[in-house]
Amino acid sequence: MYTVLVISVIIVIVVLLLAVLTTSKAYQYKHTVDPIDDNPYVKNPNDNSNENENQNK
Repeated sequence: MYTVLVISVIIVIVVLLLAVLTTSKAYQYKHTVDPIDDNPYVKNPNDNSNENENQNK
């Protein structure tokens, strides 16, 4: 019975250690954000090309 308990505790410690290491590495990751100028889904007030195309139709 003690063998199962010791193996279970070792598994719990290994899983906890891996979770802490993974979380620590995730917080160190450098995230980047694309500039608004490169985003095709944001309407640029200086760009009238779509408005001109819609008015000509």
